[in-house]
Amino acid sequence: MAMASYVIALYLRLGSLDSLPDDGFYLSMATFTVVAAVIFRFSNMYRGVWRYASLNDLFTITKAVTLTILVFLVLMFTITRLETLPRSLPLINWFVLIALLGGPRFIFRMFKDRRIELKFEREDRQRVPVLLVGAGDAAELFLRDVARGESNYAVLGMISTTVSRVGRNIHGIDILGLIEDIPAVVERLKNEGRAPQKLVITSERIAAGEVPRLLDMAEKLGMTLARLPSLSDFKSGSGEVAAIKPVEVEDLLGRPQTPLDRDTMKRLVAGRRVLVTGAGGSIGSELVRQIAGLDPARLTLLDNSEYNLFRIDREVAKIAPALPRDAVLADVRDAKRIESAFHDVRPDLVFHAAALKHVPMVEANIFEGLATNVAGTMNVADAARAAGVRVVVQISTDKAVNPTNIMGASKRMAEMYCQALDLTGASDTRFVTVRFGNVLGSTGSVVELFRQQLQEGGPLTVTDPAMTRYFMTVREAVELVLMASAIGAEKPSGGGIYVLDMGEPVRIMDLARQMIRLAGFEPGRDIAIEIVGARPGEKLFEEVLHGSEDLVATEQVGLLFARPRAVELDSIRAEFERLALACSSRNEGLARSVITALVPEYAPPATISSRLVAE
Repeated sequence: MAMASYVIALYLRLGSLDSLPDDGFYLSMATFTVVAAVIFRFSNMYRGVWRYASLNDLFTITKAVTLTILVFLVLMFTITRLETLPRSLPLINWFVLIALLGGPRFIFRMFKDRRIELKFEREDRQRVPVLLVGAGDAAELFLRDVARGESNYAVLGMISTTVSRVGRNIHGIDILGLIEDIPAVVERLKNEGRAPQKLVITSERIAAGEVPRLLDMAEKLGMTLARLPSLSDFKSGSGEVAAIKPVEVEDLLGRPQTPLDRDTMKRLVAGRRVLVTGAGGSIGSELVRQIAGLDPARLTLLDNSEYNLFRIDREVAKIAPALPRDAVLADVRDAKRIESAFHDVRPDLVFHAAALKHVPMVEANIFEGLATNVAGTMNVADAARAAGVRVVVQISTDKAVNPTNIMGASKRMAEMYCQALDLTGASDTRFVTVRFGNVLGSTGSVVELFRQQLQEGGPLTVTDPAMTRYFMTVREAVELVLMASAIGAEKPSGGGIYVLDMGEPVRIMDLARQMIRLAGFEPGRDIAIEIVGARPGEKLFEEVLHGSEDLVATEQVGLLFARPRAVELDSIRAEFERLALACSSRNEGLARSVITALVPEYAPPATISSRLVAE
């Protein structure tokens, strides 16, 4: 092409090749061809796949041709002083060579794309007609993939989130309206005989709360709702982009993503020895994953479940193979084992996530719950102080606020012990407590229960139509835990509790209906919902703060700070000794008297009912 472009450019300049001096012409043409061959070879021009030729390939061609022309001019000036070369020839040659190099690539791509389009036109009836929500980069990428791949989808139109794009088109696909126009757009397409079957969310920046609204629209219009992976999840190669996936429950929370100061989080963890108790649990395992990416010096995984410990240890080996780590099989209730483990590892930072958290299970096994959540926390805290740990992070729950069950009361007592240790300042160990609500998809959560019931064909069991809960994703919860830990570790001792902003509470009945819809069924018709009554110790609604707790905002969005009632450390230890005696002798009356003494706001359902009757 370089040789041909030189001849064509000279012909365009002179109108004829008859009067060329043989020696000068062949020398300059040979020089240009050799220069082009060398520069093209080192410009990565031959690595591009013609099937996917794009503006990047055109830019590479332009750079290579420009450099070829410049080097050729320098060489020819040295050899002939450019005496026989028309001055306009390099410019003409520049245009001709770019056309000769770029033209075949783009003609080949147009031919391949056109062939696929014709093939699709014959197979339209076999493809799923979809309507895209979002008219940005992800939608454009999806349209390109549909146009050239073996896609199962036919895009009928797009819905924009901005008024300015309505009425325009991308790759020939019209932008038909805004989100509120979807019912009218679908009706118009139905009248044209092109009814969409699926609504596909392509926009990553869709406003909080719009996904539940879109789910309701899709259900009323007889469509299903799905979404594209984020642009960062797209895989290379044709056909991968079109991997539409169902909308997850997490998408229905309507929670905006909280911006985090990752430098502060990394400053807390980087270069330090970190130990995570309950490392194989829902929260513990996510803590381990995120900590592994923050460059700790060593990571110790501690759990009493052999299988869970094995599983998370293998996962860390895969995601951070160079990270030194220990897998410690231990029960936090065993004080001597915990003390020994801390002495051997000498951690700088401890995240205490080990706990029994399933409310009805703990209610039926109160001594095990108290031994793990209260005595276990005391064992971890005391071992951390003895080992000179810099910061201990206690993972707590909103069920510790005005608890109506043993699990919540036990977590409140664990909070109090860490709070008292932090207030004494008797050691260099800081204690930071972080409190949050339900985590979507965690072990034993309502979402996990609903998924299992859906797999079994229903019904979904709801305890009360009015019951509400706070929810957040496990990733968001752990990120905010790390952020709270970083902020708390840098502040002086204060015995406060960091509370994650859980947003608006979600009605469990609404959650059940949405999960049925996401599974492609109709609530009440395909899958029933049964009201089964509150389980032992359950509240109708949860609280993240006690009425007497002063709440202040922090410098981190989504993170609040509360200062709950404090109890003297000596008083707590005296009551904990009584609690240990109650657990060892299985004396429920003594155990409940300790709970009442330390957590006067504890009110089991029977007490609440009696109080309401009296009033």
